[in-house]
Amino acid sequence: MIEYITSEKVTNLIANLPQLVFEVTDACNLKCKYCAYGELYNDYDKRENKKLSIKQAIRLIDYLVPFWNSTRNTSAKSHMRISFYGGEPLLNFHFIESIVAYITKEINCPNHIFTFSMTTNAVLLHKYIDYLADNKFHLLISLDGNKENNSYRLDRRGESSFEHIVNNIGMIKEKYPDYFRKYVNFNAVLHNKNSVEQIHAFFKRMYDKTPRIGELNTTGIRKDKINIFNQMYQNAPTSLSESKKSEELENEMFLNSNNYKNLALFLYQYSGFIYEDYLDLLYDKEEIKSIPTGTCLPFSKKMFVTVNGKILACERIGHQFSLGQVSEKDIELNPVDIAKKYNYYYDKMSRQCGTCQNNKACIQCLFSIQDIETKPICYGYMNERRFQFFCKEQFEFLRKHPEAYRKIMEEVLIL
Repeated sequence: MIEYITSEKVTNLIANLPQLVFEVTDACNLKCKYCAYGELYNDYDKRENKKLSIKQAIRLIDYLVPFWNSTRNTSAKSHMRISFYGGEPLLNFHFIESIVAYITKEINCPNHIFTFSMTTNAVLLHKYIDYLADNKFHLLISLDGNKENNSYRLDRRGESSFEHIVNNIGMIKEKYPDYFRKYVNFNAVLHNKNSVEQIHAFFKRMYDKTPRIGELNTTGIRKDKINIFNQMYQNAPTSLSESKKSEELENEMFLNSNNYKNLALFLYQYSGFIYEDYLDLLYDKEEIKSIPTGTCLPFSKKMFVTVNGKILACERIGHQFSLGQVSEKDIELNPVDIAKKYNYYYDKMSRQCGTCQNNKACIQCLFSIQDIETKPICYGYMNERRFQFFCKEQFEFLRKHPEAYRKIMEEVLIL
């Protein structure tokens, strides 16, 4: 098996971790029909209304601090985001309060600037907004648009959650206008009861915000629920193209639109004009061995800890792909084992990736490839003909939007 990444690389990534995410609880006060932890999916641990142990979280923080303070950390001042996820994280507010206090008052990490964030359904924000605003929490509120657009997001009684959520958001906007403008953003899920245009129009009209718009998760779907999933699913590029305002929307959405995102990655990998740091000037990029697929290196973007103490590279990855464990007594996080696991999966994809013409700008995650353990097939694979068509699409987009090149080169710092 080829060694694509080493344990040394994994250790360095832990030392330079940009975000630590805790799944505060697997309990939720909503019952969204498309929930990634709901009846449509089967790649997550059983939900049992658990709460993550504060002691376990502190044990992990204490374990990571020496990495962050070591010479492996390459930044003079690193910005580290501590994030809270669920379920609905505000159902375990005591955990949030305790971890914030521990980070800000107890640990010694002089080279780090800590910030806090939370993904929330906004149902309980009226109770805790004073604390969240005082601590400058970055809030990502889940809402799918107007009442009809939001009709899959039901409370535990099966009733609409829309009015209560909108009232809470309005309260924040009125009580903390500056905080709302700087720290509150929105995430909308695209499905068959809304559209990109409807979602965008709602948030611009109500809050003067451009939301993130994501599609339903296409991995881990239960076989007996595929038909229901297919009825709900809607493709974002198709929804955008069906709008009469597609170009205007695309320009406002910028990297939240597929065309801009694809072009940014294309320029990043193929223009030859982009360097991450001055060391890039010393190497011939053509001679650097590429790593199969577009999978993020472990902990290059975040570390996610589930309510059961499993350590994953991301909250979107199935729980069967855990990289470690936080237990009541110990931390299992072995860089050697993590490197072996990634190299094992890279090896499975190496033949396909080796002949794919777009392997430099791949966005395919290993952990969302169907049958990765047996006979994995990458549906993003490009032969020469498909790659030429892809390149033609990028150049055509640039021809129609000449300002896009300057905007991407000047405004996009990290893809």
